Amino acid sequence: MNTPLLNEINTVCWRGNSDGHLEILDQTQLPTQITHVVCKDVPTVVEAIQSLRVRGAPAIGIAGAYGMVLAIHQAIHLEESSEKKIAYIQQRAEDLATSRPTAVNLRWAIQRIESLILNAGKNPDFLELSKAVLDEAKCIQKEDQRLCEKIGEYGASILPDGDILTHCNTGALATGGIGTALGVIVTAWEQGRRFHVFADETRPLLQGARLTAWELTQRKIPVTVLADAAAAHLLKTGLIGCCIVGADRITANGDTANKIGTYGLALLAKAHNIPFFVAAPSTTFDLTLQTGDEIPIEERDENEILQPFGFQSTPATARGFNPAFDVTPADLITAIITERGIIKNVTIDTVAAVISN
Repeated sequence: MNTPLLNEINTVCWRGNSDGHLEILDQTQLPTQITHVVCKDVPTVVEAIQSLRVRGAPAIGIAGAYGMVLAIHQAIHLEESSEKKIAYIQQRAEDLATSRPTAVNLRWAIQRIESLILNAGKNPDFLELSKAVLDEAKCIQKEDQRLCEKIGEYGASILPDGDILTHCNTGALATGGIGTALGVIVTAWEQGRRFHVFADETRPLLQGARLTAWELTQRKIPVTVLADAAAAHLLKTGLIGCCIVGADRITANGDTANKIGTYGLALLAKAHNIPFFVAAPSTTFDLTLQTGDEIPIEERDENEILQPFGFQSTPATARGFNPAFDVTPADLITAIITERGIIKNVTIDTVAAVISN
């Protein structure tokens, strides 16, 4: 089918007023089909997050925030006391916040919405509260758009010459704007820089092959997809000027959780003396955690490994090991690019100097 241009697609979009609904671009169907999931209740949003119909730390945070509007709208129709309605909303908030454990943006967005609910008192006007929460959710989405633009500007300023290797998807599909790592690439391209992007396929769900390659072709930026296992050979050729990836959670010392395979890529970049950059908004930092050892790592269904996209690729008695993320130690990261500035020589002190200002 003819797919619409990227700028015609809203990854996460609220339709209507506070009694409206959430519409999510179903990323599991890309790149061959453009379909949307209509979410009118919290369980549908939770399912969309868990099944990766919407994915990327900033994007699921935005989806979670809009999910809270649905939670309040559902509570309005309960024939219960205000106290029980608030308890219902808080339970839906926890359902959303725990739907994916590694990405910190989701809980951050939910907690931001919950603060509005707490400030409304014990007997709020729930209709007015739903309007206020919708405004706040839209604000979170607009803020992320601006954060992406700043990350793109900072990142483009330090991007070295040469082609670029990236992993997973960190573009408009994963955020509220042009993206984080992919936003840096897009910004540099729009500034007139010319290069070729190599995208790891990103096993087992192929976010690099299906999503990053699709976004880049939409923007007419040349892209080549490679098997994850081919990255070492590619880096050895000398073609690659840098690697750049996104993040789902960054701790106080700069250790970074990102899609599984990122840690291996960072080790390879170090071995070949190639800069390895992480691009992420300040909302992805979790300063309550000191090191990456404290980050919870999501374990996904083993059938994503054993039966990729429904194809039985292993013997029936084989088992699968399917962590969704790994942690890259700070000492393997050349710099972390944020909307507040660039963190070089990544340590607990340099992180605090930029993120806590």
